[in-house]
Amino acid sequence: MAMTAACGSSGGTTSASDSGTIHVLVYGDAGNTVEKQIVNTFNKTSKVKAVLDTIPGADYQTKLQTIINTPQAPDVFFNWGGGSIAPFVKAGLLLPLDDFIAKDPALKANFLPSVFNTAVIDGKSYGVPMRGTQPVLLFSNKKVLAADGVTPPTTWDELLADVTKLKAKGVTPIALGGGDQWPTLMWFEYVFDRIAGPDVFQKALNGDTSAWASDGSKKALSTLKQLIDAGAFGSNFDSVKFTDGGSPALLAKGKAAFELMGSWEYSTQQSNSPDFAKTDLGYSAFPSIAGGQGDPNDIVGNTNNFYSVLKKTKHPDAVAAFLKLMYSDEFVKAQLAIGNLPTTTNTQQFLSTSASPDYSNFQYNLVKQAPSFQLSWDQAYPPAATTAMHTAVQEFFDGKLDADGFIKAMQGLPTS
Repeated sequence: MAMTAACGSSGGTTSASDSGTIHVLVYGDAGNTVEKQIVNTFNKTSKVKAVLDTIPGADYQTKLQTIINTPQAPDVFFNWGGGSIAPFVKAGLLLPLDDFIAKDPALKANFLPSVFNTAVIDGKSYGVPMRGTQPVLLFSNKKVLAADGVTPPTTWDELLADVTKLKAKGVTPIALGGGDQWPTLMWFEYVFDRIAGPDVFQKALNGDTSAWASDGSKKALSTLKQLIDAGAFGSNFDSVKFTDGGSPALLAKGKAAFELMGSWEYSTQQSNSPDFAKTDLGYSAFPSIAGGQGDPNDIVGNTNNFYSVLKKTKHPDAVAAFLKLMYSDEFVKAQLAIGNLPTTTNTQQFLSTSASPDYSNFQYNLVKQAPSFQLSWDQAYPPAATTAMHTAVQEFFDGKLDADGFIKAMQGLPTS
């Protein structure tokens, strides 16, 4: 596998076992600007140098699986905590960070517990938060909404009304990177939470597959079908991707009015369409659904991304020193500058310095007030479940699976 050595090397890829270096592997996207900066800061004072390697987002999970147990494995790698690292822990590949924390308690104490604990498995810590919390938000093009007399919906009925109005104006109501499949999953996560509450998914994740056949689950699927059948996503969403900039471009260029996406949409638009990000990018919480069991303040998404450490690293002390930078003032301010919201205890004092203080405060209050922050389904489940889950999600949206077929597919997912 070819990885790009983004920092700290003169070109080409060097193995993680090279003397005097630690390799830090990250998901390749707009957030890499901060990772490059932090690596450069670390290298100014460390004898052991960090090398930042990136894998393009669409390929990250697959290629990580390919190299994680080979000589090309990194010392430190990006992940989502939870199910995304559980198999690596089970295989004995990861280094518990408890000894690091014993020497530097701030590695745990300086992060919000609800976030930090996402990477605690069987009572041991296996990850340090390394980006920002990533709630999924309903983004919008303010110019399109204003031109078509639409406001961000606060209820499901308002969303359906907006879809009808936007279609009549010749605008695709909702941009969807269906070609990636995981953006489609976000719609399931929120609708299931709003209608059935977070407990249904948690029961399924814990092995009670009957949860997928519950009344709440069936109602969530029929509600989703209502939106799909209304033409909310147009007809070509499976040929559009988020990872190649397709769906964000539809929003930025005014060809779509809304996009449901993780909070990284802001940094993506800031990088690809800076004028749009500055003036016309809107955002709101996911609408409530009447009669649902879930709290309207619940959110879904990724609590954060994490750095985990391979047990076989030759430079654990250097790795520990590198991880300390994840709660530094420099890190917090750099993440805020690209629209990310770090989950450190010192974040709030820097909110006014962010790229958009209004956006940062909106996210901060959303996360702070949420009774439930449900981890993305494909990160909560182990990687072995991802392909089948994504396929079921896509086929339900495409009309190739009915509700019973979707339920059967989800009941067949491995939970460990």
